[in-house]
Amino acid sequence: MKDGSDVDDEDGNSLQQQLDGLPPMENMDEDGPAALSASQMVMGPGDPDRANWGGKMEFIMTCVGYAVGLGNVWRFPYLCYKNGGGAFLVPYVIMLIVVGLPLFFMELAFGQFASLGPITVWRINPLFKGLGYAMVIVSWLISLYYNVVIAQVVFYLVASFTDALPWTTCGNNWNTNSCVPYDYNATVPTTAMTYLIDGAANLTVNLSSSTPLPDDAIMTTAQSLIERGRTPAEEYYSEYVLQKSASIEEFGTINWKLAGCLLVSWIVVGLALLKGVQSLGKVVYFTAIFPYLMLTILLIRGLTLEGAGTGLIYYLKPDFKKLADPRVWSDAATQIFYSLSACSGGLIAMSSFNKFTNNCHRDAIIVAVLNCSTSIFAGFVIFSILGFMAFEKGVDVQDVAKGGPGLAFEVYPEALSRMVVAPMWAVFFFFMMATLGFGSQFSIVECVMSALLDEFPILSRAKMSAMVFRISVVVVGFLLGLPMVCNGGIFLLELVDYSVGGFPLLIVGMVECVAINWIYGFSQFWNDIQMMIGEKKRMYWKICWTIVSPFVILVTIIVNAIFYKEPTYNGLPFPQWAKALGWLIVMFPVSSIILWFAYYYCKKGGFRLLRMRAMPLPHWGPALADDRKDRYSPDREPSTIGTLEYQLGDKIYRSHLDVHEVAKLLSASQTALNAPNGRMTPAGSTLTIGSRTSVIQVGSVRGLNTAGLNSGRNSGRNSGRNSGQNSGRNSVSNSNNPTPAGSVFGSNTSF
Repeated sequence: MKDGSDVDDEDGNSLQQQLDGLPPMENMDEDGPAALSASQMVMGPGDPDRANWGGKMEFIMTCVGYAVGLGNVWRFPYLCYKNGGGAFLVPYVIMLIVVGLPLFFMELAFGQFASLGPITVWRINPLFKGLGYAMVIVSWLISLYYNVVIAQVVFYLVASFTDALPWTTCGNNWNTNSCVPYDYNATVPTTAMTYLIDGAANLTVNLSSSTPLPDDAIMTTAQSLIERGRTPAEEYYSEYVLQKSASIEEFGTINWKLAGCLLVSWIVVGLALLKGVQSLGKVVYFTAIFPYLMLTILLIRGLTLEGAGTGLIYYLKPDFKKLADPRVWSDAATQIFYSLSACSGGLIAMSSFNKFTNNCHRDAIIVAVLNCSTSIFAGFVIFSILGFMAFEKGVDVQDVAKGGPGLAFEVYPEALSRMVVAPMWAVFFFFMMATLGFGSQFSIVECVMSALLDEFPILSRAKMSAMVFRISVVVVGFLLGLPMVCNGGIFLLELVDYSVGGFPLLIVGMVECVAINWIYGFSQFWNDIQMMIGEKKRMYWKICWTIVSPFVILVTIIVNAIFYKEPTYNGLPFPQWAKALGWLIVMFPVSSIILWFAYYYCKKGGFRLLRMRAMPLPHWGPALADDRKDRYSPDREPSTIGTLEYQLGDKIYRSHLDVHEVAKLLSASQTALNAPNGRMTPAGSTLTIGSRTSVIQVGSVRGLNTAGLNSGRNSGRNSGRNSGQNSGRNSVSNSNNPTPAGSVFGSNTSF
């Protein structure tokens, strides 16, 4: 005959082992009840040998290099001009105050407190570990296309070391008939007309002339010729650098020149990150400071050019009517996410290498304000040059202003070519762009590496294995970037950038605010911050983290959805399959949040609990007693009523049984109710569950404050374990004696 200890669960554990092995709920993570040893519970599960920054300035410089990137130069100035000039600074600063700065500080504090990467840090709430995976996926996708952009910058930088810049003339073998040279004279006599033959301005005649015209000649004015043609810089970028095809459906082959630049870019990234933050901390002093030196030099040069004042007026002249457009506010909020690099895991990863007592509150304010100031400062640099360019071409600034890569690789190179000693200024500009790009790319890739190394310690058990892993990440990144340097690769790059930079970051930010400040709790999170830096609680952070920031992010998501525009490249729409691919890219990180939540919930007994809540109550059946027959008969033997789930019925339904307790009870597949003792009883008495011949009493069914279970962390660990668990070990072997097991479950949740 078997006693109670012989009732095995699906893992082969006896019922007594199941009861003895249940820890308090707060110590149960994805690795199971025995994941943490006693010494780890006291000393913490972290790695004492984990790398740290060499000094405070290394961390600040890294954050500056991470946050200040290419978007500050080519994205913000154009958004400011497009959305009302100086008036755009109003929503931009407001979004910085209510969203940007709060999220920046929250993530720095979050990572620094636990000293863990963006995946493992979700020990704070294992159900939301998918957020960490979403952050790393976003950073990984950004790193793939961001290094392709840096490769293009490297291409231009190498091409700038010459006597004459190659994008200044139309006589090159890559130019088409649409190329219009910079010195083309737009002022022609009214008696003359220009004719286009195959798109080229190669025939000019007098109206009174009897010169015969080709059949395919199209009459046009010189001004319309300029509007229809393309500049040498535009053709150099599309026809020579990109070797661009007509659409994404004509993907073509690899552009090996650009692929070589991509390889160089990944090699630089690999060398900078080979030893993690120990090598990164030294490199960032250059990549964070040098761009400011170059921006200052370019600004001084730009302000000395004719037309610079006109460009600055276009940049800053306020149009307050634009503020009534919700898309302007949405652009401001999205730009804050893009600019500060929030919610992509990098800030958590970088701050995790800080000393525990580092003043991350001060660092967050310094870096966030410096980043946004840099965006505004870069706008002066860009628009002073654009004003000069517009003056040179005799057009308005709005006719030359572009955003995104078009500004960096088409408009600005043309402006540089019009300066004295143009190659020197081109080298300065593209070297600055390269350092800006690498400064951000280093931190983005390190976020991915450190997150995986923290989550899978086996990858870093030896220094050599960690280096092999880092090299592997670089190699894989290079290979996955090759499709973006094909003839149609620029379309794929634009699609990935458009998809990753919007909804995923916003959704991650909103869920992160809720998980930390509502589920974990603002008070508890702030107590953690006080433990680190002693900062007094401030109402500003509480209001922003708990209400304002998540609300603003939610509204931004809704506005972006309402005014959603399908992705295009230079006005060319994408085919339907490419649009579907874009939405799959959006869902890739977002789905990880949902899938992990469902997986972890079901793995830890949630699915069984759901089944239990969905089962019929014991009094389900025919209404009249005379009709209750067969399995509904009240005289039916308890042992044949069915499974444990059915027999528990109303008792479990009304008991608010803890998920882990339900999972453990249900796993004892041979267990059944002892019907005479298994009735609903008043508070203080017990629900008895028997296993064939053994009987185990499991606390109270009714009443939330029951003995044993409700004592939880206090009496459940002391008197409960002494009286319940010890006596259980003595008496469970005797199948005829009941064993009180109520206090074994040291949980907060009442039975």
